[in-house]
Amino acid sequence: MSLIKTKDDLNKMRKGAHLLFTVLQNAENKIKPGMTTLALDKIIEDNILKLNCKPAFKGYSGFPNSACISINEEVVHGIPNKHRVIKNSDVLKLDLGLIYKGVYTDMARTYLVRDKNEKKQALIQTTKESCELGGSLARDGMRLGTLGFEIQQYAEEKGYGIVRDYVGHGIGHNLHEDPQVPNYGYPDTGFTLKKNMVICIEPMVNQGTFKVHTLKNQWTVVTNDKKLSAHWENMYLVGATKGERLTI
Repeated sequence: MSLIKTKDDLNKMRKGAHLLFTVLQNAENKIKPGMTTLALDKIIEDNILKLNCKPAFKGYSGFPNSACISINEEVVHGIPNKHRVIKNSDVLKLDLGLIYKGVYTDMARTYLVRDKNEKKQALIQTTKESCELGGSLARDGMRLGTLGFEIQQYAEEKGYGIVRDYVGHGIGHNLHEDPQVPNYGYPDTGFTLKKNMVICIEPMVNQGTFKVHTLKNQWTVVTNDKKLSAHWENMYLVGATKGERLTI
């Protein structure tokens, strides 16, 4: 399967990405202390189904829910459940995707639940900005080692750790396609992007060490030092001079 997307592919992906963004906005407006992560997941799934789309994550490699919901030291792949209650000052990550007319979309955001803690806000803002920096570099001829290096340098200069074990990816007719898109690297190395590829850039930024491990449930990834982590993901169309963000 070609990594270069056709005009029809791109039209569907733009529409699907827009629908996914509306799902995420609706979920964002529903987040409140006292609700369970399973209740939030149900809101997301119901909204996706109302749009005549399918949840991209549910059943993927056996994942049981429609969204990954990770809190505080959980980095990614948190499994929603009826016992996990959202609390004030939680750093809450939503990672979700949908399938629209056979094409996949994927995005993630991090929220600080009803708090204005400056250190937590700074972590989230840096993660967002590092994702946007990567997106601006998603142009024809860009090597992924250079793109990853710029993301890594941006976060590390602010004192954070960039997760190495999980990276971004291509997307289209499958949720995860080539190429892998690391958030770290060395300039002038790695895969070379070409116009009309679509990639997901998704830095995971930790307050402390970049090292992580997976819990016994075989899904939820947490920081080794139990410090906070943030996650931000967008889909970008590789352009002639810069990337075009599709998840808006």
